[in-house]
Amino acid sequence: MCGRYARKSAQELLAEWFDLDLGDMPWFAPSYNVAPQSFQPAVCWDPQSARRRISLMRWGLVPSWARDARIGLKTINARAEDAADKPAFREALRKRRCLIPADAFYEWQQLNARTRQPYAIAMKSGQPYAFAGLWENWQTPVGEALASFTILTTAPNEIMASIHDRMPVIVDPKDYARWLQVQDKATPPLDLLKPYPAEGMEAWPVSQLVGNVRNNGPELLSPLQPAQGTLWG
Repeated sequence: MCGRYARKSAQELLAEWFDLDLGDMPWFAPSYNVAPQSFQPAVCWDPQSARRRISLMRWGLVPSWARDARIGLKTINARAEDAADKPAFREALRKRRCLIPADAFYEWQQLNARTRQPYAIAMKSGQPYAFAGLWENWQTPVGEALASFTILTTAPNEIMASIHDRMPVIVDPKDYARWLQVQDKATPPLDLLKPYPAEGMEAWPVSQLVGNVRNNGPELLSPLQPAQGTLWG
């Protein structure tokens, strides 16, 4: 799964990376400990302007038919293997796909019954990247609008396999247009829902501080120094 990530890149860099109009972007600050139920930038395709746009959406998808927004607590992730068959995700997979900007994501490795070690996973290049996401619009009973998203997950690559049995789907920049643009009756590009090549990524242990959502600083991405006599795998 993917339950925490970091987005440190400046808005100027994200505008260039995702081919966005900087002047039309809503303001948002970097976050080193993005947690579910927070509002985060998501890149979508705007058919009216025929351009990409970035909007702030809440993490945890609320389907348009939901009676209660609390369903979003259970829909922060969607399994790529069966999203097309799940009522909460299948319509969004067909019509409302998005990219979620990130610089790293966190995952916890189970060391023993009581201990889990958090890791940060990023690109070796240090460049930002994008999770494959789905988004939805929902209205409260009093007519208030809520836009929300989920992050698709897949099987782990070679780096992730020793840490966790799932990883977020990361879309290659050359495939951004294919993922975002929706055509009537076209089959979703399911071939993109696969593990990102391990050779382009790196993982390193980080502090347990990342487990507390109140901690949100660049130190969360600092490599954890192993204790004397300990060798990290």
